[in-house]
Amino acid sequence: MVDRAYPLPEITVHATQEDAGIRLDTFLAKAIGTISRSRVKGMVLEGRLTRDGTTTIDASEPVRPGALYCLTPPAPAPATPQGEAIALAILFEDEHLLVLNKPAGMVVHPAPGNPDGTLVNALIAHCGESLTGIGGERRPGIVHRLDKDTSGVMVAAKTELAHTRLSAAFAARDLEREYQAICWGVPNPSSGAIHGDIGRDPRERKRMAVVTRNGKHALTNYRTLRSFGTAAALLACRLATGRTHQIRVHLAHIGHPLVGDPVYLRRRPAAAKTLSQPAQDLALDFPRQALHAQTLGFAHPITGVALRFSVPPPADFQTLADALLACT
Repeated sequence: MVDRAYPLPEITVHATQEDAGIRLDTFLAKAIGTISRSRVKGMVLEGRLTRDGTTTIDASEPVRPGALYCLTPPAPAPATPQGEAIALAILFEDEHLLVLNKPAGMVVHPAPGNPDGTLVNALIAHCGESLTGIGGERRPGIVHRLDKDTSGVMVAAKTELAHTRLSAAFAARDLEREYQAICWGVPNPSSGAIHGDIGRDPRERKRMAVVTRNGKHALTNYRTLRSFGTAAALLACRLATGRTHQIRVHLAHIGHPLVGDPVYLRRRPAAAKTLSQPAQDLALDFPRQALHAQTLGFAHPITGVALRFSVPPPADFQTLADALLACT
């Protein structure tokens, strides 16, 4: 039986005969239901747990039936980034997580050069007290990222347990992720799988590349939704792995870089010559990589209910696609 006082000062748990012998931190994490085992272990080691009034710091000891365990979590510390009132396109929200449609141009995490105006700043302000603390800090749990200039569906955790379980789902690829991309040229075959380990480009460390040494396994499945003559194509890309810049790197590797990609489009594509001048100008001057995270599906980390969200590409992406279509 649990008195769910978190994040108030104390949580009390009465152990029963059925709990006998279970590892203490495992028992407490399961009984509380909102804190990960590793976080419980850390609090036990900090001396924040008592058993029948006596402090215990052994997180691995077996549970004693009939004992009263009292855990006193620290108050969540204010997040280092400050909250900012930035409008968000929320697709779903409950006490555990939030799903949103991130606009192109928004950085996810504060960093040198982008100290504010980020998604994290916006989420801290939007969620407020509903952020119960992740790693002891009142902040949202970012379990995956979209590049600054990639638009589309993202999920963020509001509790530590949701963050832990979502992170595990992403690590195990136990979810659905589909992107829309506009690339130069038309891939042949029209659908397929792109294999290639991804790591730092040995010649330019700020870029990623398909490498033969010290890379991580990466697999992108793609299919052509529409070809725009021989100039370009609209693709649906599904990630079987989740490496940095994976779609951008893999498509550039097979000779079909994304329209507008400032990093992996290294020269004026010959395919642009087949376009009308207005469409050519629009495509060559497109100010970002033409990539949109259209669909995200996953099991709710607490309830297990299947969730699936899909959003259409933003106006600039659609305008580009329409201009290319007009040339065919």
